[in-house]
Order: sequence, then structure tokens, then C-alpha cells
Amino acid sequence: MKILLGAKMQPLGETAIQVSFGEKIDPQLCICARALAAELEQNPFSGLKELEVSYTGVAVFFEPLVLRREKLEKINPELSHSYQVVENYINKLLTKIKLSEADVATRVRVPVCYGGEYGPDLEYVAEYHKMTKEEVIHKHISGDYLVYMIGFAPGFPYVGGMPEEIATPRRETPRLAIPKGSVGIAGSQTGAYPLETPGGWQLIGRTPLELFRLNDLKHPSVLQAGDRLEFYAITPEQFKSIAAQEGSGAK
Repeated sequence: MKILLGAKMQPLGETAIQVSFGEKIDPQLCICARALAAELEQNPFSGLKELEVSYTGVAVFFEPLVLRREKLEKINPELSHSYQVVENYINKLLTKIKLSEADVATRVRVPVCYGGEYGPDLEYVAEYHKMTKEEVIHKHISGDYLVYMIGFAPGFPYVGGMPEEIATPRRETPRLAIPKGSVGIAGSQTGAYPLETPGGWQLIGRTPLELFRLNDLKHPSVLQAGDRLEFYAITPEQFKSIAAQEGSGAK
């Protein structure tokens, strides 16, 4: 059992506070950040606007005018600034949050059609590591994956846990348009493009899953920081079948 203590906090302008649990990419720090975000979602303070989970912490955005209107400063007469009110509230939450080995992250299985038109850089990644394409695919689906954060584009997951044997540098020249659902490698990370955007990752496959759903106003991003991922290989025929079920229109 672990209590979340030792977090560092600093203001981000006048309307946000950054809570940090460390300075390196580590699964335990990600779990701590996700636990705090979950606690704030379940027990929000008046004026809480938005939460952004990163590799090592949480950015907490708030409305200073709401804090003043609700007069939360009265919780402690010495707290006159909105930042101090939020910091005090978060510190109290941190003493209550407990993590145990029983805590289970959400697991999401992501189908991927590797190579060919779906993964034009698979052959390059294989040549770079002196492997066969089949060996690269096997390594990719064998990773112990954790979503550290969502960023860059709506719903884009930064995923750690990929085997170092297939870690590959980004492309020297980024593409202007990467098809939605493309699964790529950048250094020791992997991830999937929920929308068509520019990008420089090495594309090894594509998923037919709709990773960002505009119609779901509450949780448009299918993946969340702290989720565990499992990639598995599918055929082009299976890709088209799943895409039709998802209504993505992928080809």
C-alpha cells in the first residue's frame, strides 16, 4: 500500500497548477498521476475546469473567479490566493489516496493490420534492425504497453513499453498527411494517429478502431492515460470488417 506523498506543485500562470511526482518516464509515476486525476474527477472543488495528465504529473486548470465567488478561501483564512486554495485542497487529497497492487488499469486490445499499404515503413524498420518484417511484428505485439499521456492531436496516445529491439528514430522528413489509425514508432515509443495529421513517426501498421469519437462528448478519446494496451495482428479482410462495424469508412 502506497500513499501519494512528496508531490511537487507550482503555478502555471494564474489559472492552473502543475502537480509533479518526478522527473523521469516511469510507470509508477504515471499511475500516481492517474490516481490523483481520478480522485479530482470524483471529488472536484468548485471552479475545477480541466485536468491534463502527463508522463509524470497532472496539470489542474481552474476558474479563479469561481473560487472567489464560492469563498473557498474561508477553508483557511491564511489562504488568500486561488493557487494556495487549490494547492491546499490537493495536498489534503494526496494524504487520502492509496495505491495497492490490487489497483487494475483499464486494458484495451487494439487490432493492427501490419505492413503493405497499412504500414509503409515496416520494411524500413525491419532493415534498420536487420530483422524480418515478421520479427518486427512479433516484437511489437509482445510489448507491455502503458498509455502515459494523450497529446499532440485529440486522442493521440503516447505509449511506452515497446521492446527496445525495435526502437527506431523518426523519419528525417515528416509526412504532410498520415492516414487515420496509423500505428507508428518514434524512438522507444509507439502510438496511433486518431485523426489524419502531419507526422514523422515510422508507420508499421494501421488500426480500424475509431480512437477519437466526436459524438461522445464526455469521453471522446477511447484511450486514457494509465490504460494498458495490447496490440494484436489482423488481416486486411479483418481490417475492413472491423472498420465497417466502427463506421470509420477506412479502406
